[in-house]
Parts: sequence; C-alpha cells; structure tokens
Amino acid sequence: MKGHDPKMPRMEDILNLSVQDPPFAEFSASQIKWVKVEGGRQGGDDIALIPFARVDDFVKGESSNAECPASFRIESRRKRSEGSIIKPRVDGYLEYTLYWCSYGPEDYRDNESGIGDGSNTKPATGKGSRPGRRHMMRGCLCHFTVKRLYIRPLLALIIYNQRRHVDKIGGPCHGVLDLDAIGTRAMYAPRISEELRQKVMSMLYVGISLDDIIQHHMEVVQGHGGPHSRDDFLTRNDVRNMERVVRNVCHKLHENDNLSVRMWVQRHQKLVFFFQDNIGTEPFILGIQTDWQLQQMIHYGHHGSLAFHSMFVRKNLKHPLCTLLAFDSSQNAIPVAWVIASSFRSQDMQKWVRSLTEKVRTKDHKWKPNTFLVDDPSLDVSVVREAFQCWVLFCVWRGRRALIRSIFKKCCNIDVQKEMFKHLGCILFSGRSGPIVADAVEEFMHVYVDQSIFMEYFKRKWVPCIDLWVNSLRSIPMASMELLAAIESYHLRLKSKFLNEQDVNNTRRIDWLVHILTTEFLSLYWLDQYSLETGFFANARDESFLKNAWNQGLLIPDNDVIFDEQNLQVAKVISQTNRSLVYTIHSPGSEFSLCDCPCSRLGNVCKHVIKVAILCKQRQVARPLLTSQIYRRTLLTLLQNPPDDPLVLEHAILHATHLQQDIRSLEELSKNGQLQPLNSDIYPSIG
Repeated sequence: MKGHDPKMPRMEDILNLSVQDPPFAEFSASQIKWVKVEGGRQGGDDIALIPFARVDDFVKGESSNAECPASFRIESRRKRSEGSIIKPRVDGYLEYTLYWCSYGPEDYRDNESGIGDGSNTKPATGKGSRPGRRHMMRGCLCHFTVKRLYIRPLLALIIYNQRRHVDKIGGPCHGVLDLDAIGTRAMYAPRISEELRQKVMSMLYVGISLDDIIQHHMEVVQGHGGPHSRDDFLTRNDVRNMERVVRNVCHKLHENDNLSVRMWVQRHQKLVFFFQDNIGTEPFILGIQTDWQLQQMIHYGHHGSLAFHSMFVRKNLKHPLCTLLAFDSSQNAIPVAWVIASSFRSQDMQKWVRSLTEKVRTKDHKWKPNTFLVDDPSLDVSVVREAFQCWVLFCVWRGRRALIRSIFKKCCNIDVQKEMFKHLGCILFSGRSGPIVADAVEEFMHVYVDQSIFMEYFKRKWVPCIDLWVNSLRSIPMASMELLAAIESYHLRLKSKFLNEQDVNNTRRIDWLVHILTTEFLSLYWLDQYSLETGFFANARDESFLKNAWNQGLLIPDNDVIFDEQNLQVAKVISQTNRSLVYTIHSPGSEFSLCDCPCSRLGNVCKHVIKVAILCKQRQVARPLLTSQIYRRTLLTLLQNPPDDPLVLEHAILHATHLQQDIRSLEELSKNGQLQPLNSDIYPSIG
C-alpha cells in the first residue's frame, strides 16, 4: 500500500544522514548508499554525505567506471567565506563544485560524420566553444554537484543529478556499452590519467629522453597484452606537450617572493596540507605533500618507521626545511612530506603535525606507525607521540656528525681526535644530568684546554644545549645504526642538490625551493622506487646514492673484519677497493664509533663502522638497553624497601608493571633492528 512506502527525506533532513567513509583509497558511487531527496531544487536527485577531505577520492573512483571510463572536469565552482551568511540554509555551501563527464554535455558526433543540420553547434552550457575538445563531445549528461556544507565544513554533500553516462535520448554515448564507440578511443577515458601524467613528468625531470619514454611505454603495454585503457594510447605528442611544460615552467609567479608563494598555494591546493602566512606574530609555515608521497607514507609508514630530518639550514635558504621520512623495504629513506617554516616551536609544530596525520588517516583510518624518530633534542616529543600514537626514538646522527666534522676540522692530532670523541660519547651517554654533567663538561674542557679552536666552538654551540642531549639520550630509546645511515644518506642527497645549484640568486626564494623539491628532487626518489619495483631505468639512477652506508656495510665479508682480542676498543676492516689498505675503527659497536677512512672523516657514518657494529651485535658485545637497567633498578629498590602504605605499594607495583610492558615493547623493536644497544666497554659510567 502507498501508506506503507518509506517517506523520502527532505533537504532539511540531510544532517540526519550517516556520513559514509568507504575503507578504500578510491571509491565510486556503487560503494555508497544513496538517498533520494524530496522537494526543493534537488527533488528526486540522489544525495549522500562523505568527509570533504575524500571528495577527490570519490571523483577518481567515479572516473574508473569499468563500463564507461571517464574523467570528470570542473564545469563551475563557487566559494563563500565563513561568516558571510547570517542564517545559512541547511544545504548552504562554503564551496560549490559542479563536475561533468568530459564526454558532454555538448554532442558533436553528427557534425563529425557530416550528418545533421549543425543546429547543435552551441554548447548547452552557454560557455562558447571548447577549443581542442570538440572531437570528444558525445552529449553525455552524467554530472554531480559537491557542496562543502556551510554549517558543517568537514562534510561534503554529493548531489548526483544524473548517474548514468547517457545522452539526451537516454542511450549510452561512450564506453563499451556504446556500439558506435567500439574500436575507437571513446571506449576509454578521454585523456590520460593523472598517475600517468606524473609518471611521464618525473621521467622528464630526471632526464629520460622522449624516445626512451615512448619505447618504455610500448614495452609496458605489450607486457599486459595490448591496450586496455586511455593510458595505453600515450602518443609522442602527449609526451612532447609535457616536455614543453617542463622546459617552460617558471617558479617565479611574482617578483615578490611572498606573493609568489601564495599564488603557488592557490594553484596547488592538493599538494598543500598546511599553510600559514607570516602575518603579525604568526610564523610562516608551508606543509607540502604530493599524492605519490602520501601513498608512500601510507604504504611504508603503516607498522613501519617514520623520521624527522629536522631543520635543514643553509646560508642561501630563507627558512629552515624539515623533511618527514619513511623507509622502504631496503631501509632507504623516502621524503613523504616537507615543511618550510620560520619557527618550529611546540605550538606551531602541533598545528601542521595534526593536519598531516588527519590527512593520512582520512585516507586510511587504520594507519599507524610503529616508531617515530626525532633527531633534535629541542623538539617537543609529546607533540609527535600524541599525533602519531607510537613509540618515539631518538636518532643521534645530527649531533654525531656535527662533532666529528668539528673535531677533524679543528684538531690535527689523530690520537687526540679519537680520545676527544670517546670522551664526549661518555658525557652524552652518561645517563646523568644536572651538576654531574656540568662537572663532566668542565673536566673535558680542562683536559683538552690546548685545543682552543675546538673549545671555542664547543662553548658556543654545545655547552648551552648539552643537557638537552643528555636528557634525550637518557629518557628516549635510541634508534639503530640502520635508520641513522638512511637519514644521513637523505641529508647528503639533499645537500648535494643545493651545492650543485648554479642559480645562487634564486636559492633565497621560497618559491624556488618549493619548485625544486616538488619537481626535480622528488622525481629522483620516484625513479628509485619505480626502478626497484619494475627493473626499468636502473642506469638512469644516481649511482652515488644507490646504496646507503648500511647496505654498503652488508656487502663487506665477515672475514675482512679483524677484532683485537687483547683490545676490544679497536677493530680493523680491510678496504674493499684496495686490499692493501686497512681502516681502523675506534670504540667499535657504539653510536660514537670513529673510523679513519675518508668518508668518516667528513662526519658520515661509513660502511666500515656499520659492518663492525653489526658484528658486535651478533657477537653480543653490547650492554642491555638503558631502559631495562632502569626497570631492574626500580624493581630491586621496590623489593628491598617495600613501602608500608598498601596504597603506595600498589601504585609502585603498578608502575613497575607498566615499565615491564614498556621493556617488552622495546625488546620487540630491538629484535627488529630499530633500537641501538649500548656498549658497556665504551660507556662504563652508565648504570
């Protein structure tokens, strides 16, 4: 009976609809439950609510329709500012976007065949002709509207006006259901996908020629049995057009750098996860992440490790650059986000860290890293721990590198160099703080008072912050050499890019930095991953960065490492390029191992240090984790001096239990090679 038919909701009821967030990277209309709305301008249309952040995923999913491949263009767009409406309608919008299938709404099929009176030459939208697209127009009426709701800005209302890809008489007009399209490009999407476009652009940025790109594409198409989509019809003209874009692109959108950056942000909103202009007391912050970087962060960061390469500072950079890194299956670092900021204070950092994690979890709400590495003791670890909800590890590569470079540069005697480095390691890993650290620093400065040039540097750069380093190394578990080598390899590649840059006048501009990072520099990492996954273009990769120090160290045979049983403070490694050379490693197995090879003398973690560290770990020439020592000490104190108050005793036992759980988690990380053990011979003062 009619009285029992379910009543269609009115537009006023849309906020009562459930918000749908399908658990897929991309999703289509078939994966959403649609509701027909009654009355109003959208009467009879299908509507649904999704998170606004997932609109692009929906558009991509709809473009991948198997029966009617398409691409949806933005036909019209309107925006309002917040506060511009006093009494907004329930479906009032902050942003209004109309998406239309690129095969319509105009229909030029009759014109191309020479049939018809030509009365259909004026586009239905009244926008005049569309140069270069007449051959694609087949009268498709499929379109939908997206409204970013005024009263709920985090939600998007999708209004599907016509879900079927049909023309005005209701028949299929493209795709496999259109018999007239069989054997023509109208069977497929009208243009190449964004993924293929980015792939070709990356190849062009790393210097692969047009001929090689076309040849490679033909091999790929033949490999999967011939053309199946529009992407398979890539032509030389397509690549030539993209080559022209690469050649003519200019980072300088305006003479004023600040205005140029704002213009870039407006044009590339999909690449920006956070932007705050330098207005008043607010610092400048720009967070950048491409779609490819987001994919890598989700893929390698889930149940994996992430790290900060914090505050890359060069004289020719206007603001410091911070990089968020993920690690691939070979433990090579991949930049998955960049932040250019004039301040990295805790309150400023909290804004963009939260924005980044929200963006990732919008794509995959189950995404969760295991560990996060920080390399700067001044960073607020609680911000990272709260946002990423994982263990935070401390990576000492930055401090280690700075000390080695300064010691080798400012001290000439090799024996003094190694003794100073070992002494500094004892201070930093002493596990103590306050006056005891201050006394140790005073003793160090007294012992090496004759090294005046280094001491001037040490007083200026290290004395004010050494407590921060000691406290971080005491309270935060330390990351392994494997991850340290990966981060340092990224640092060297980034540094190499800026050292090789010839245009010194532009390097002070933020727009130049943004352009270089998102085009040339990122393309190097895209090529690395593409080559590893497919085996193509291996010869085009930068040979100097094919393997980091960890991977190079794994190639050294165990027999080429010599330990002195009478003196475990020294190990020797035979050179792999000149068998007559033998390098000496002092303090083997520790974070502050020192090798006399040329690479190590530049402050880098060399392959010899890493190989020796691996063997030290395998032969258990290491002390238990500092955290486990703290747990044992706490437990022994509790057993030897049990408190009289039962409530205090219960609290103490609970605290010890939590510590035990933490130790088990850390031991699991240690088994996975993410934690660095401490060497008892090198740091006897711990404990």
